[in-house]
Amino acid sequence: MASGGGENELEVSNKQVIFKNYVSGFPKESDMYLNTNGTIKLKVPEGSNGLLVKNLYLPCDPYMCNLMKKSINTKMFTIFFPSANMTRFDVAKVVDSGNPKFKKGDLVWGKTGWEEYSLITDVQNLLKIEHTDVPLSYYSGILGMPGSTAYSGFYEVCSPKKGEYVFISAASGAVGQLVGQFAKLLGCYVVGSAGSKEKVDLLKNKFKFDEAFNYKEEPDLVAALKRYFPEGIDIYFENVGGKMLDAVLLNMRTHGRIAVCGMISQYNLEKLEGVHNLVHMIYKRVHMKAFVFSDYYHLYPKFLDLVLPHIAEGKIVYLEDIAEGLESGPAALVGLFSGLNVGKQVVLVAQE
Repeated sequence: MASGGGENELEVSNKQVIFKNYVSGFPKESDMYLNTNGTIKLKVPEGSNGLLVKNLYLPCDPYMCNLMKKSINTKMFTIFFPSANMTRFDVAKVVDSGNPKFKKGDLVWGKTGWEEYSLITDVQNLLKIEHTDVPLSYYSGILGMPGSTAYSGFYEVCSPKKGEYVFISAASGAVGQLVGQFAKLLGCYVVGSAGSKEKVDLLKNKFKFDEAFNYKEEPDLVAALKRYFPEGIDIYFENVGGKMLDAVLLNMRTHGRIAVCGMISQYNLEKLEGVHNLVHMIYKRVHMKAFVFSDYYHLYPKFLDLVLPHIAEGKIVYLEDIAEGLESGPAALVGLFSGLNVGKQVVLVAQE
C-alpha cells in the first residue's frame, strides 16, 4: 500500500518472520509466525548513515536453533529475542542509502532481517557484491558464510597436505560439500557421511568424494570408519558431534587435526551427550580446534580469489534447496533437523 506525499514518503507492506519465545529441544514451525501487518517507509531517516534494503535470499542454518535458546552465551552470540524479527546473513538490494559507500541498486550481503525490507543502521560488516556472474543465491551459501566457513576451517584450522585422509560428517550440507571438494582439489582421499541414500549418491557422483556412507545404516560407527580408513584419519571436519566424534577419536592418526565447525546432533538435546574417547587425543597428539565464521572474517577476499575461478571452471559445484516465499521460511528452517533439505537451504524472498 502507498501513502500520499510522493516517492520519498512511500510506505509499503513489510512481511516479517517473528520469533515467538525461547525454545528447548527442536524448534517447531509454531515457534515462529508470519506478521503481515507491518509497514515500512522506503527511505532512510534524515541524517542516517544506514541503508534501506530489499531482501532477496535468506539462508537457513542449523545453528539458528541455538539462537532461539535463552541458555546461549549472549556475550558471544546475538540470540533471537521473543516477539522480534529474526536476523541472519542475507542477500539484499539497496533501495535507499545514507552511506557514501553504498548507492541505490547495489547488491549486498550481510546481517539483515527475515523480512521483505530491512533498515540497517550498522553497515560495518555489510559487503557489496562485486561478482554478479554467479547466481545471487550463492551469497547465501557457497560465496557467503557457509563457503567462507568451509574455506577457513579446512585451510586455516586443518592445515591440509596433499594425500592426507579426510573425513567429513554432515557432508552433503552447505559447508560439508565444499570442504570435500576443497580436499579433492588438493589431492586428498575424502570420505563423507550423510543421512540418506540420495545424499550418499550425491557425495560420490556430484561432489566426487572417494567414498560416502549413510550413518543411519551403520550399527557400529567405529567399525564403519575403520572400513573406510584402514590407515586412520588425518583430518576430521566436525559438523555432528556425539557418537560420531567418539568414533572418529578412535580412528585418528598420530598428529591428526579436527576442525570443530558444528555439532548438530547436540543442538536440540535437553541433556548433551558425553564424549568418552578424548584420552585418545593424548595418545595420538591430536589437535582439535573449534572456530566460528567471524574468527576468519578478514580472509573473505582471499577466499573469493580461490573459489570464484573454480566455480567458473566447473571444478567446484554447489547444490541448493530453494524454498519460495518468506512464508516458507519457518518450515524450511525446521526441516533442516529432520534432513528434508538436499544441499544448502535457502529461502527466496523476492527476485532482484
